[in-house]
Amino acid sequence: MTTIASFAAGTYRFDRQASGLTEMKSQLDDLTRQLSTGRTADTYGGLGPGRTTSLSTRAAISAQDGYLAAITSADTRVKLTSASLTQLKTLTDSTRSSLNGLLASQNQALPATSVQSADNSLSAAIDALNQQSGDVYVFSGRATDTRPVVSRETILNGDAASGLVGLKTLIAEQKQADLGPAGNGRLTQASSGTAITLTEDGNAQARANFGFSLVGASGSAGGAITTTLTAGTAPTVTPVFAQNPSDGMRVRVAVNLPDGSQATYDLTARTSPLAGSTDSFAIGASPTETAANLKNLLASLPGAGAIASAQSATPPGLSATFAGGSSASINLSVADIPKDGDTVTLKLALHDGTTQTIQLTARPSADAASPTTFAIGASREETAANLSRTLSNALKTTAGTELAASSTLRASTNFFEGSPTAGLAPRRVSADGNGYASQASTGTVIWYQGDDAADPRATASVQVGASRIVEIGAQANEAAIRKTLAGLAAVAAENFTDATGTVDTARFRATAERVSGALTPAADRAGLEALGTDFGIAASNMANAKSVASATRATLENALDGIDTVSTQEVAAKLVSLQTQLQASYKVTSMLSELTLVNYIK
Repeated sequence: MTTIASFAAGTYRFDRQASGLTEMKSQLDDLTRQLSTGRTADTYGGLGPGRTTSLSTRAAISAQDGYLAAITSADTRVKLTSASLTQLKTLTDSTRSSLNGLLASQNQALPATSVQSADNSLSAAIDALNQQSGDVYVFSGRATDTRPVVSRETILNGDAASGLVGLKTLIAEQKQADLGPAGNGRLTQASSGTAITLTEDGNAQARANFGFSLVGASGSAGGAITTTLTAGTAPTVTPVFAQNPSDGMRVRVAVNLPDGSQATYDLTARTSPLAGSTDSFAIGASPTETAANLKNLLASLPGAGAIASAQSATPPGLSATFAGGSSASINLSVADIPKDGDTVTLKLALHDGTTQTIQLTARPSADAASPTTFAIGASREETAANLSRTLSNALKTTAGTELAASSTLRASTNFFEGSPTAGLAPRRVSADGNGYASQASTGTVIWYQGDDAADPRATASVQVGASRIVEIGAQANEAAIRKTLAGLAAVAAENFTDATGTVDTARFRATAERVSGALTPAADRAGLEALGTDFGIAASNMANAKSVASATRATLENALDGIDTVSTQEVAAKLVSLQTQLQASYKVTSMLSELTLVNYIK
């Protein structure tokens, strides 16, 4: 049913007046609220068509605020990381400069001073790597709550309570393996009549890892002493898996490079390795097939060389078998009585890629303990005996200095290659002393306790834009850092003074030269400078992103102000105008309400 409201003459006019007054009163209230709050409306619905723009703009501002907060937090972390790397660089340069200065000095007290200085630098380096940003250890990768580097005491001396040995033990083992039972670099020396023979170690695995290698010899120009070098032949080395590895298992393989040095590769077994991968090999249908895939990968690496050792956890139980091969030998023959000043020269190679030359000179008389001169005898046989004795002295002297120094730095490098990942502990000399153990050690200190990711930068990142990410992760076990620590620790772990107080200056010089060389940046290798550059670029990218985010936020705020906020001056003017209109309307309405015929006649 439709109801028709009653209608009387004049009703419509009064209804319109009442409606107009109500609308003006509502506008007055709205303008009063706007004047007091400065906002267009209290609800998004009150914004009308602008509500969609307001919502999207506020979301965009919130995103910029998030980027700015993330950048501020990450900026502190990057600055601390950069400061630590700068400290490491300073310690490296200072130690190298100090060693170079000491090499030019004859002060007998300086070797002990250098050990103390290196020890102090090692402690300072450890402190720098254990730096925290808030509660985050910046050099631990993703393991941000884990202190990355153990103490200097544990690194050098181990942890007896936990049954773990430190760097000093590894150095002692390496020296013993390199020098051999006779202390002459694992060479066998024999003499008969006028002939002297030097032969490399008969064990192929020992030849691949320890002692001297015979690479050259020459006699005097007069031909009184002749030399013959018989080159050795390389053995066939085959990797062997006790059982097939599972996807993700890692193994460590050391190879002898063409320049005579060794390189260590940490490789990962994969069910389906990426094409062209240089750090992973395919898991085959059998352990033999997997071993063949591993060998093929090693052969494809730049500067590929022969396998020297292999190790892993168990499983998969990786080892290396050596078959065939022969030792090199040098034959010296006294064909005639040499003249005063005639020489014999031998060239020896070490497993750090360096070579040493031994030169023996004939003299009318010579000290029986001399490592450089031999006495010319009355006969060829007597001369040969004198030459053999001097050669033995020279080999032991060179082994006790240059080879021992090489052992120290190699052991230190090996120690700092140790990783918390299963199977990647530092290599340890095998029980028989003829190679490195294939079973990864569980009794050696693992100096680095943080995350062991393949890409350290990717272990931490900061979102600085909608599609812009800056990677700022770092790990204390990055190659450049390991190299620095190995150099510092090699000196800190040594003692160049014997029980009688005699300083072994020759061994100190040999060690200092090697460590100084190791701490010298190489143009073809990434060093601490490259790491510093990474974080310098990260800081620059974040500063740029911060500037962009701040500018974007300001623009969005301006746009939002045009929608959400009002001009108080404009609102005040509208309010005064509306108040005037409303007062006039009230006055007119009041006058009309009092208008009657009687009042009109009056």
